[in-house]
Amino acid sequence: MDYQSIIDRYYPEDNELKRILMIHSRQVADRCRKIAKAHPELKLDKEFLEEASMLHDIGIVGCNAPSIQCFGTEPYICHGFLGARMLRSLNEGRANYQLERCALVCERHTGTGITREQIEAQHLPLPVDISYVPESLEEQVICYADKFYSKSDLSLERSVVQTAQSLEKFGEAGVKKFLQWVELFE
Repeated sequence: MDYQSIIDRYYPEDNELKRILMIHSRQVADRCRKIAKAHPELKLDKEFLEEASMLHDIGIVGCNAPSIQCFGTEPYICHGFLGARMLRSLNEGRANYQLERCALVCERHTGTGITREQIEAQHLPLPVDISYVPESLEEQVICYADKFYSKSDLSLERSVVQTAQSLEKFGEAGVKKFLQWVELFE
């Protein structure tokens, strides 16, 4: 799959938003590659990790997050759902398994996953009939790798401790899941 042509379709101009997306996505992809190389026993799909890492945040273009040059209308929490919808629109009339797998990564990479209970309790603007929790090992690796990098400070790579601390505001369950991933992937 040519992920660059997909990115170019939704980000046709070389502007600051596209630059932020590309740098952040490359950071995530490189960390995923490092994890896959260090853990051959996990039998991770390296090609898919590359493609999905580069596409995981494609939906930010539809969100309102001016600090990272996003001037859309939707709340930032919706960027995964929007990205999945964008990728699925390219898949209409075709059976592209890789594109659907990338769409699932878009939906499932926010935080350490968002449960239906969290959506309902926090009144999040997300459909509740979709799973936002990473399931496959590749989904988990991308979700994990994403947590180390911020689109608002591209020069920052958080440590494990800093990343765990950044997740505390979302609850103990997310921190616990992140620390389990540390054991598995580091």
